[in-house]
Amino acid sequence: MPVLAGAEPFSHTGSPDVGVLLCHGFTGSPASMRPWGEHLAEAGYTVRGPRLPGHGTTWREMNRTGWTDWYACVEAEFGELARDCESVFVFGLSMGGTLALRLAEQHGDAVAGLALVNPSVLTLRRDARLLPLLARFVPSVKGVAGDIAKPGVTELAYGRTPVRAAASLAQLWKLVRADLHKVTQPLLLLHSVVDHVVEPVNSRIIAEGVRSTDLTEVLLHDSYHVATLDNDAPLIFERSVEFVRSVRQVGAR
Repeated sequence: MPVLAGAEPFSHTGSPDVGVLLCHGFTGSPASMRPWGEHLAEAGYTVRGPRLPGHGTTWREMNRTGWTDWYACVEAEFGELARDCESVFVFGLSMGGTLALRLAEQHGDAVAGLALVNPSVLTLRRDARLLPLLARFVPSVKGVAGDIAKPGVTELAYGRTPVRAAASLAQLWKLVRADLHKVTQPLLLLHSVVDHVVEPVNSRIIAEGVRSTDLTEVLLHDSYHVATLDNDAPLIFERSVEFVRSVRQVGAR
């Protein structure tokens, strides 16, 4: 299946001291993470921004994938970074944050730290309960892409939400919520004050559920859901580099 222009994965080989895995969101593409990746590369880090299976092509192809496929992709990338770099951090946007949390739950101290932007672990939408049933009969519904406050900026993502894939995401949410207590790594949690896709309760549940003693929350006042492409993107990028440096300094003591 041809990959949409701009949705290609990206990578940069920098210092072997720090590797950063960037995980994009549901129905999105690496394009939403590329500016962040470029900033991290300029800071000297080794960076990987994979394209999750079923993403960056068509929503119909995505409907043939599920959370185990997406997780297998980021886990494989994480493994490669762990072989090449002394410390590996995992950064994620939306569902990318969900996958990052799962990596932290499964790999423990091998994950040096997490930076999550508007991560999701549930939805309050009433119709979400019907996803397993709808998936049998309805291929797709209206998409959730493009929630950006900055004028003239668009997200390279699907205009439709593949329902079977959405039902699989709900299964991942349940697993991640149940194991939040296993997350003890340093955590930088950045979330928008106004988000039309992921409800604010998600960040609260994560903050209250993890056991990270190093937890920093940053409110994003001038961005919607896709904050990595929005007005607060420079703040996100700067704080994430500061976070890596801080974690590394503490570890060196």
